[in-house]
Amino acid sequence: MEADRSALLAGLDTGEIDIVILMGTISHAGFRCEPFWSERMLVALPSVHLLADRNIVHWTDLRGEQFLLPAADPGREIRDMLLGRLSVSGAEPDIRMRESSRETILSILGGGSGVSVVCEGSTGARYPDVVFRPIHGEQGPALTGYSGYWRDDNGNPALRRFLGFIKARYALSFDFLPKKKNCGSSTNSRCTSGRPPDCDSTAEELTVES
Repeated sequence: MEADRSALLAGLDTGEIDIVILMGTISHAGFRCEPFWSERMLVALPSVHLLADRNIVHWTDLRGEQFLLPAADPGREIRDMLLGRLSVSGAEPDIRMRESSRETILSILGGGSGVSVVCEGSTGARYPDVVFRPIHGEQGPALTGYSGYWRDDNGNPALRRFLGFIKARYALSFDFLPKKKNCGSSTNSRCTSGRPPDCDSTAEELTVES
């Protein structure tokens, strides 16, 4: 499930959500935060765009383009990335924030209305007349990180299994044992995230939001 990060973090506060996975890192007292994995950044282009014939696209190639981004997360984080990468001599890139989903924006790009920037995990679906090309910077592929946020006092066994899966899958070294047992922890919630793959919630259920 995708939602505004403030709503997701509020769900952590109330215990409605067991874990939130967000692009980048934020500071929030009371939550455990650990980096999980990185994904490549890709530009979504109309298939007739001049850059569509290239195997890779550099940040400098994108100066002068009109970007369409969702106003909801992670649109704001991608906007900040574009501002940092493409602002030159006081001139900022042309970024249009839309009250639309990422999928809606990608579905209209084929008409030549602009370009967008997405994470690699967002490219599973096909969109008419839209192609994706990896973005490179001076040091190689442009990457963005995803971090997990959870309460250390959450005693849901499904959360601990999920964290164990993430730790093993990405060869991470964080400790995820709860600081104290939470006898009121809910074990009747839903698993709604499609990432990462092979999420197993066969006994107690886990609420994962991103």
